[in-house]
Amino acid sequence: MEEVLVFGGGSSSISSHIPVRRLCCSYLVQNHGPSPYLLSKNPLRFFKGSLLPASASTRASCSSLFRSRRRTEKLLGGPLFKPKMTIQEGAVTTEAKSGNMIYESILEEGIFRFDCSSNDRAAVFPSLSFTNTKERDTPITTHKAPSFIPAFVCLLGQQIVKLELPAGTSFYGTGEVSGQLERTGKRVFTWNTDAWGYGPGTTSLYQSHPWVLAVLPTGESLGVLADTTRRCEIDLRNESGIQITGPSPFPVITFGPFTSPVEVMRSLSRAIGTVFMPPKWSLGYHQCRWSYASDERVLEVARIFREKDIPCDVIWMDIDYMDSFRCFTFDKERFADPKSLVKSLHQIGFKAIWMLDPGIKREEGYFVYDSGSKNDVWILKEDGNPFIGEVWPGPCVFPDYTQSKTRYWWAHLVKDFVSNGVDGIWNDMNEPAVFKSVTKTMPESNIHRGDIELGGLQNHSHYHNAYGTLMARSTYEGMKLANENKRPFVLTRAGFIGSQRYAATWTGDNLSNWEHLHMSISMVLQLGLSGQPLAGPDIGGFAGNATPKLFGRWMGVGAMFPFARGHSETDTIDHEPWSFGEECEEVCRLALKRRYRLLPHIYTLFYIAHTTGTPIASPTFFADPKDPKLRTLENSFLLGPLLINASSSPDQGSDNLQPILPKGIWQKFDFEDSHPDLPTLYLQGGSIIPLAPVHQHTGEANPNDDLTLLVALDEEGKAKGVLFEDDGDGYEFTKGRYLYTHYAAKCESSLVSVSVSKEEGSWKRPKRRLHAKLLLGGGAMVDAWGMDGDVVQITVPSKDEVMELVSESEKKYKARLESCKHIPDVEDVSSHKGFELSKTPVELKSGEWALKVVPWIGGRILSMEHLPSGSQWLHSRIDINGYEEYSGREYRSAGCTEEYAVIERDLEHAGEEESLILEGDIGGGLAIQRQISIPKDNPKVFRIDSSIIARKVGAGSGGFSRLVCLRAHPMFTLLHPTESFISFTTVNGSKHEIWPDSGEQTFEGDLMPNGKWTLCDKCLGIGLVSRFSTNEVFKCMIHWGTGTVNLELWSEERPVSKESPLRISHEYEVISIP
Repeated sequence: MEEVLVFGGGSSSISSHIPVRRLCCSYLVQNHGPSPYLLSKNPLRFFKGSLLPASASTRASCSSLFRSRRRTEKLLGGPLFKPKMTIQEGAVTTEAKSGNMIYESILEEGIFRFDCSSNDRAAVFPSLSFTNTKERDTPITTHKAPSFIPAFVCLLGQQIVKLELPAGTSFYGTGEVSGQLERTGKRVFTWNTDAWGYGPGTTSLYQSHPWVLAVLPTGESLGVLADTTRRCEIDLRNESGIQITGPSPFPVITFGPFTSPVEVMRSLSRAIGTVFMPPKWSLGYHQCRWSYASDERVLEVARIFREKDIPCDVIWMDIDYMDSFRCFTFDKERFADPKSLVKSLHQIGFKAIWMLDPGIKREEGYFVYDSGSKNDVWILKEDGNPFIGEVWPGPCVFPDYTQSKTRYWWAHLVKDFVSNGVDGIWNDMNEPAVFKSVTKTMPESNIHRGDIELGGLQNHSHYHNAYGTLMARSTYEGMKLANENKRPFVLTRAGFIGSQRYAATWTGDNLSNWEHLHMSISMVLQLGLSGQPLAGPDIGGFAGNATPKLFGRWMGVGAMFPFARGHSETDTIDHEPWSFGEECEEVCRLALKRRYRLLPHIYTLFYIAHTTGTPIASPTFFADPKDPKLRTLENSFLLGPLLINASSSPDQGSDNLQPILPKGIWQKFDFEDSHPDLPTLYLQGGSIIPLAPVHQHTGEANPNDDLTLLVALDEEGKAKGVLFEDDGDGYEFTKGRYLYTHYAAKCESSLVSVSVSKEEGSWKRPKRRLHAKLLLGGGAMVDAWGMDGDVVQITVPSKDEVMELVSESEKKYKARLESCKHIPDVEDVSSHKGFELSKTPVELKSGEWALKVVPWIGGRILSMEHLPSGSQWLHSRIDINGYEEYSGREYRSAGCTEEYAVIERDLEHAGEEESLILEGDIGGGLAIQRQISIPKDNPKVFRIDSSIIARKVGAGSGGFSRLVCLRAHPMFTLLHPTESFISFTTVNGSKHEIWPDSGEQTFEGDLMPNGKWTLCDKCLGIGLVSRFSTNEVFKCMIHWGTGTVNLELWSEERPVSKESPLRISHEYEVISIP
């Protein structure tokens, strides 16, 4: 819904799409004609919609608003609405304004706020990203001017901000995004979207972070935050330039330039807060599935972990634990006694996390619905009635978390829910996702009656991106109410920048394939570079069946992520660590034991992140921001001074990787557990990290356990490191009840002394042995034992002895690699459930197009990326959708699931075109043959030439087949559903625009498109043209889905022979539209 001023009433009302100026009162309603316009805050905004309050209290408030308007008009001596521009019937005229943004310093030295004008500065909404919006709005005195000043253009309610930076600048951040680590050339849209099976080109995922981290050629770094919850575009396609477009006005906040990206992240945390301090158990391994069918199955999985000596701390309950998907309930048969289940889990060292969605079943007698209706907490439609949307339980209402009373209501439901033994809560579907909606969410015109400090009464377009964060906040507060002596653990799928204050996150519904394994590293890093360090992917992939090697490799790197959880979709094979054979099981065991050894280091990193705002996992270039060759590395990352180098290629193990390391000393080491499917570990010279004994769960750990310090000296023979220790839960650490130890090592003569250089906190040092290990290179080390707190001295061997130790270590390393059980190269999983996703698609890339084809399931095209615009057009999963073809009029008839053979593959070479010819047997002696090509003489298009051909049609049938119809069925993604439509001119010359609310339509004869139709995206300003021959196509069909549209081409229906195949040839091109 747009902000509008309306003059006049009735049918002659005219809207002027201009931001409303600041007015001098707090709550007003202006009623011109049939529709009231409500104002929500000071500065004031008007929102169109016939809002009829749902409750008596709200109706009373509206009456007072009308009285307030009359009083204000009387005080002002006239009506509130006075046109400041000439309005003509049927048109809106306005002038663009542009220039450099004005600025003021806020928060601390080096942080600047930019606005388009002083009026805009006064008119912006409260900040939902800052921990305290007053800090954003309060200038401070400073003598420092910004190094870079953005320029702006404001036109037709849109604000375009441009910031030019030096050539050679690298871009990162932008939150939860797929694809490459370095973001130059990419564009994203901040609009939280349920994005099952997303790909590297998907431009909107589950979270929105309107934030860019720019690393300048010098290594200095700058952060840029567009402080708006509204949908906006972050365009990094122009080298060294940032362009952000969104509804005006919104402020832009810059952080720096500072000397390093770490300093930028610390500065950002001053504004948006730091990650909540997680309970230590939540840093162990988590096992999840959609769904474990019963409490018996949950306990069975937990016990197998213990029997197999595989560390794990948490079991998750997905949506099927509920009674018919009703939140805050338990299935009376399968989860009849949750308290008893949790007690049994606790006895063997497991915590239990349970899912809660925002969709509440609309059902009288269901206590959550009844209490919510009584408290008037639901999101409303424009007519003032609760919005009803379809989700898992069926028709649902949705809590309006923008209201404090709703958050209070939800928090107390959570408090009662926790009494069942709930250890943590998982908020899913909270974009919010809505089924049977072309936008995949609720209408933007829905009404939120938000608190004044959040933005007041607004439509859904304003609060959409913040909805998941506000739900997570309410859940977090409810868990804290339940027990103030325990730290809440909440996981949220949707979020906005700043959500790390309340919840962890994961990278959503990924796929079980090698591409998603590779992307998971960059995605975790980008979230950390956007202020959310507690993140990880679904290890092994959510959708589809992992293979043994894929799962083992993913566990190897996933066990090193800040959040480590395995999760898989319903109707797939089992994805527990032991589900893929003993070789994969052993790799998973080794990987998770590594994690548990490193937990003291990881927990310390979280304390530092919680107190200073630094990332947990950071890109390798953080070790040397000046080195350009490190800036695009996607197979390695840092956990503090620890570097993890992993392989995401099925054909290359970590033992064959040639690592690219930052300058300086990097000492390779392992735990005598090296394996080709485990990452290689390096410790930076000058560093000390703490290690623990391996436990099956964090509850087994004891402060008196032996402590190991791993030491790598720098060029000067020195090293330092820290260890944070506390109860692992609760908030006593905020009162000084902790021990924060600074360790130092120094080499003098032939002795390295390891000692405590400083300690903080009131905790008494435990009486424990200290095992100091000094890395020498090549995996070799020497060690010494002592007591923690005392000086421990390690004797350094002579050069000859070091060489001998290194040689011996390398021999042992090679022997371990030779003797270890390699995971077999099995790329087909035998099961009736799920689909094989880990095979490598065939890629065609030439001119302006990059396509991916999966011959083994329907020969479908699953990816169709237009390279110049960076737009991904197909909505696909491996086993369904994308571009597929049928051989009959019925949906999904033969042709869309069969295995196709690659008949011919021509790579672009010496001027030849890029092409692929596939053929699939569809029975009855028939085959579908398809050629996909990118012509060398017109690289802007790609062509699909398809035929149903007769291969073995018997003479008894006269040489003719059964009746067949060739049906091309592409499913396209609507990046902006409300701004997308189909445009075409019919055979008889009439022009049409078909919008999503038109439903399914077919066109035949003179009403059929005259050989061309275009899928237009007004927001992007581009259209996908599909051209075809009307001699081959007899019917066209448009079918709108949830965030998708099918543009189908049908041939005539007839028998075919060897001499008379059915053919459809068509091509696609992306064009600019006005």
